[in-house]
Amino acid sequence: MSFANKTVVITGATRGIGKAMGLRLAREGANIVIAAKSVEENPKLGGTIFSAAAEMEAAGGKALAVACDIRFEEQIQQVVQKTVEKFGGIDILINNASAISLTDTEKTEVKRFDLMHDINVRGTFLMTKACIPFLRKGSNPHILTLSPPIDLQSKWLKGHVAYTMSKYNMSMMTLGWAAEFKEIGIAANSLWPRTTIDTAAVRNLLG
Repeated sequence: MSFANKTVVITGATRGIGKAMGLRLAREGANIVIAAKSVEENPKLGGTIFSAAAEMEAAGGKALAVACDIRFEEQIQQVVQKTVEKFGGIDILINNASAISLTDTEKTEVKRFDLMHDINVRGTFLMTKACIPFLRKGSNPHILTLSPPIDLQSKWLKGHVAYTMSKYNMSMMTLGWAAEFKEIGIAANSLWPRTTIDTAAVRNLLG
């Protein structure tokens, strides 16, 4: 499959897996939309949406940086609007943005629980919903969500119920979308690394 001239919206693509995917697609000539919050560099994390866009253009693609916190529907609509204005449509959505807190039930603060569900579940749903009208018209359209296989063995839930529950919700959305959008030609899949990826967020989490 060629990604040349395909327009790809990636949430949380300032750094880590999202950025790596964007760079790979940019090298193949894709148009990359970086939809993320980092407009100023965080010393602990590094990078901004603008530095990520510059790297993707240097890699051979075209890039658009749009400040977006996917907890807010109006910011999502701005991403979609600016993407369509610049590139004419949307072919691929990559739901990469996530919040993580590997804390047990007693140590999970309500605000942290809400953040994970607002970003991982609600934000992913709203971003996908906003992109659907344009994915319908896209070239071989696809929704790719960074979420794990649904494994109900307790070992995958123990010690971080709130986080795993939010990620499983993302996986259930993928299953639903794959069936719901099959007739209109939009594919939906999940992708999940087999091992922990060395990213700034993971390093900060693990200390």
